[in-house]
Amino acid sequence: MTGTEIGDLAPDFALRGIRFQDGTVEHDEFRLSSRRGAPMVLAFYPLDASKVCTEQLCSYQDQLKGFEDLGAQVWGISLQGVESHEEFARAQGITFPLLADTEGVSSAYGVMLGNLAVRRSVFILDGDGVIRWKHVAMLGLTYRSAEQIREELRRLFPAPEAGQTRYALPPPE
Repeated sequence: MTGTEIGDLAPDFALRGIRFQDGTVEHDEFRLSSRRGAPMVLAFYPLDASKVCTEQLCSYQDQLKGFEDLGAQVWGISLQGVESHEEFARAQGITFPLLADTEGVSSAYGVMLGNLAVRRSVFILDGDGVIRWKHVAMLGLTYRSAEQIREELRRLFPAPEAGQTRYALPPPE
């Protein structure tokens, strides 16, 4: 499997997606490079409205404030189109962006399973777009919980000391 490794600059992309807020769905293009400056959590998932994907993304939604409190944005990415994402977001109340991977982004990150499915995977990027942590599930039924991801965010980007920002990169190893 090719793809990205910890320490690599995350492949940039621009994907169509939706964000469901205040009862309305906003369609937009989401460009990764335009979100620099704060941590990003990219959650690749196999299928809108499947049992495990629903559990996973709803757990992230339920704890979205915890991600925001750490300064991180969450984006969900799957192969389904924006219409499927819109229906899923409305049904589950998911307010973070859901992106339609029509450009092969999953392949660039090394998370495609054959030609038809995406491996359930999470990448944490720093404010410069560098991959600082990743989890690629071998089986489709396992995922990292919101708390596990937030713990990695806290480990990677510890609370600032006086005069520092939360998003300072860790010292080189």
